[in-house]
Amino acid sequence: MSSWKIAFHPQAKKEFADLQMDIKAKFARIFGLVDQFGLDALQMPYARPLRGKIWEMRASGKDGIARSLYAVSSGRTIYILACFVKKVQQTPPQKIDLAKRRLLDLED
Repeated sequence: MSSWKIAFHPQAKKEFADLQMDIKAKFARIFGLVDQFGLDALQMPYARPLRGKIWEMRASGKDGIARSLYAVSSGRTIYILACFVKKVQQTPPQKIDLAKRRLLDLED
């Protein structure tokens, strides 16, 4: 059993709640994989590195595609920093910058 924990930045928790149910279910499945197999479960097609400490978790459903931006702490916690519905090919730089600012909030 994995000892990894998933924690949400307060704003990311609200953003996650606003996602479509089928997309939230896909993310829940990915969280379950982390619980079962540890951080090694977060590889393509489920996740990919973006910039610095920020990674992108990928989920899709019948109503669209969503992303959760996250970072990993040395304390075996995955911090979900931002959640959004994907509307363009690349992850918008402003979303990555938002995730970086939120990570700084959590590190304070």
